[in-house]
Amino acid sequence: MDYLVTGGAGFIGSNYVGMLLSDQLGPVDSVKVLDKLTYAGSLENLKHIADDPRFTFIQGDICDEDLVDSCVDEGVVIVHFAAESHVDRSISGPSEFIRTNVLGTQVLLSAAVKKKVKTFLHVSTDEVYGSVENGSSVETDPLLPNSPYSASKAASDMLVRSYVQTYGLDARITRCCNNYGPNQYPEKFIPLSIKNLENGKNIPIYGTGSNIREWIHVYDHCSGIQKVIELGKKGEIYNIGSGEEFCNLDIAKMILSTFNFGEERIDFVEDRLGHDLRYSIDASKIKKELDFTASFKFTSEVMKFQSWKGQSHE
Repeated sequence: MDYLVTGGAGFIGSNYVGMLLSDQLGPVDSVKVLDKLTYAGSLENLKHIADDPRFTFIQGDICDEDLVDSCVDEGVVIVHFAAESHVDRSISGPSEFIRTNVLGTQVLLSAAVKKKVKTFLHVSTDEVYGSVENGSSVETDPLLPNSPYSASKAASDMLVRSYVQTYGLDARITRCCNNYGPNQYPEKFIPLSIKNLENGKNIPIYGTGSNIREWIHVYDHCSGIQKVIELGKKGEIYNIGSGEEFCNLDIAKMILSTFNFGEERIDFVEDRLGHDLRYSIDASKIKKELDFTASFKFTSEVMKFQSWKGQSHE
């Protein structure tokens, strides 16, 4: 298959591209990456596959209609990672999130219809469901986003659905929990914590650290995406999760233990606006229908933090 991967120089996208071109996800004819190379994208993340003859990199904005049209080929599989994703940034500057996550997705969808692509895989987030006090979110639950970031992703999900219904586009949506692993930008919680400890600083934690997130290794996420591309159905939504939930304070304690520091290296800071208490997704659909189950265990992988801590780029 031929792929166009948007945001392929970012954290999850670069891991996905690397897995594609190392043939871990099945046979691949070509992979074209379109990435704006904002603060969160880096060619360093792709240097290990840069010489692969199947690989092409294009720097550009997904909101650029002419550029996107020139990048999309008939019959290609589009895997759409490109997005503004940091919640704190969305609170201080929501406009860019609306532009990239909503308008950019619409530009890609229109090009996909025009060029008659094979499949459009839209990578979304569990944050669109909002805070879940009890139980876990299923794909048919209402969307209740609580930050400009999650609202922009929910809006893009609705756009994808509309292009399935209106234009007959074969598009599918994945909603994943929090990711960890190599190449993650250091403003995210785990790499930020590691970076701070390396630089003699403490780990900052919002509020009391009681906010709960579900965590999945980026490799598992990428494998789940490929399952949806190969075996999923047009117009369907698939949650991708691990079932491993931890509060932020417990994550911090695990990191401190790995680096042989005590809890005095934690700084509790003022909670952020609209901070959701808990995200939790029910991933039984992708397990039952596509035979996907996450294989990495967080409590085992935490011991490997030091092996990939330096891979986060600046």
